[in-house]
Amino acid sequence: MSKKRHKPEEIVAKLRQVEVLTAQGRPVAEAIRSIGVTEVTYYRWRSEYGGLKGDQVKRLKELEAENNRLRRAVSDLTIEKLILKEAASGNF
Repeated sequence: MSKKRHKPEEIVAKLRQVEVLTAQGRPVAEAIRSIGVTEVTYYRWRSEYGGLKGDQVKRLKELEAENNRLRRAVSDLTIEKLILKEAASGNF
C-alpha cells in the first residue's frame, strides 16, 4: 500500500467529515472508511488536529518550523561557544 501525504487543511476537513457522518448516525468505523484512511490514522490525526480550524493548523505548522529553526541556531551557537572556550583555555 502506498503512502499518501495529506496536507493539514485536508486532514482537518476529513476529521470534520467524519464528525458529520457520525452525527448523522453512521458508525465511526464506517465513517472513517468513507474518508479513505485507517482507524489508526484517524485517531492519530484526531489527537494532533482535533479541535483546530484550517487557519490554526497552518499557523501551528509555521510555528513548528520556526521552533525547529531556532533550536538548530541555538545548538550551533552552543557548539561554537564550546569550541571557542576550549581554544581559549589552550586545550587544542
